[in-house]
Amino acid sequence: MHNNNQILFKVLVLFVIFGLFGIFSYHAVRGADSDELKYSIEQKSLELQEINNQIEQTQEELEQTQEEGKTLKKQISRINSQVNQLKLGIRSSEVMIGKLGLEVESLQYDIIDTEERIIINREAIAEILRQLQQQEEETALMVFLRNKSLADGIFEIQNLANLNDKLSVEVANLGGSKIKLDYALNDAANKKQLTKAENFNLKNKKEIVEEVKKDKQIILSQTKNQEYLYQKQLKELDTLQEEIAKEVFGFEEELRLKINPTALPTPRPGILKIPVPIPPARLTQKYGKTSYVLRMGRSWHNGIDLGAPMGTPIFSAEKGEVIAVGNQDNYRTNGKKLCRRGAYGKFVVIKHENNLTTFYAHLSRWVVKIGDKVERGQNIGYVGSTGRSTGPHLHFVVYSSQTIPPATPGFPEGTRSSRVCGPMPVGGDLNPLSYLNL
Repeated sequence: MHNNNQILFKVLVLFVIFGLFGIFSYHAVRGADSDELKYSIEQKSLELQEINNQIEQTQEELEQTQEEGKTLKKQISRINSQVNQLKLGIRSSEVMIGKLGLEVESLQYDIIDTEERIIINREAIAEILRQLQQQEEETALMVFLRNKSLADGIFEIQNLANLNDKLSVEVANLGGSKIKLDYALNDAANKKQLTKAENFNLKNKKEIVEEVKKDKQIILSQTKNQEYLYQKQLKELDTLQEEIAKEVFGFEEELRLKINPTALPTPRPGILKIPVPIPPARLTQKYGKTSYVLRMGRSWHNGIDLGAPMGTPIFSAEKGEVIAVGNQDNYRTNGKKLCRRGAYGKFVVIKHENNLTTFYAHLSRWVVKIGDKVERGQNIGYVGSTGRSTGPHLHFVVYSSQTIPPATPGFPEGTRSSRVCGPMPVGGDLNPLSYLNL
């Protein structure tokens, strides 16, 4: 019988040893995986920074060439630069998706570790409570009387106080672990949402690249790759652009007189969200009588321009309803695309609940439709260079909602019929900088 007990004892010891070894081995492997993940995330961050630096450099080069002479060769070169910038943007999205995936995986380790810590905290609290319950049945006097000496009694009373202190520590640890777990779970959920959004961006950027390449082929086809034909078309386009600009100015000069300031929100930063992130975007032209419009022979700039790389997401400045979308470059008059590169290109108009209406122009793509309800900060499209544009940017306009035209057959709310561009967004324009934290 004695031998059997010895054998059983040895088996139990070996079981405990191997169990502990398994636990330590598991945590050692997990620790190694966690370190490897951190390294991979750091490498992705460095790669992402390098790509974004290249995108920024490309953007600076594009902005510098906007004022250069207008030749077919330079126009094709600009389009090639835009394609290269979009390809960098695609790579940036791919790396970002990979980085987010690694971060979510790393957070899963944190979540598992924290859940284990919570179990340990709860077990420790249960054990302390069990010990306290055993001792709470005796008063301090009973403890002293039960012990052989005063010192033993004091020691036991002190041990009871220590248990209470340990209980406080473990309860605090449990609370901290729960907060850490909530943070990790929320962080993981946010990163999964970001991954979804970045996958959506990636899909659209790839389609935008193909559209820009088609635009390049259209220019080469129309000009037969001949400079003299390009210059002839450019001269006709300049005349058309000025006619359209005068038409729009006439509409909006009339509508500005209808603005009722008392019906508008009090101007202050933050009433509207900046529609493209800064950086990478930057303010390239202000509102009103700017030096650029005066130099170009025009009298008024009805919004602001935010220069940003091709394919940069554009966000709704406030919650509201999409009331107009369109592509003026494809609008046909008597079967001909007379407005191509003549006005706003691809655009979106959103009417908000605060009596403001926002207008987003020169997009490479929109991802909403008329009637959509959008939230503040929701993706509605991507920066482009469609319409009358010399480089990738967002033309952002704020109208007083009471001044925008009502919907009529063939023309959605917020637009009027123009001579060759179809539905033309117009309204009594306001200074966007009065409502943006810019």
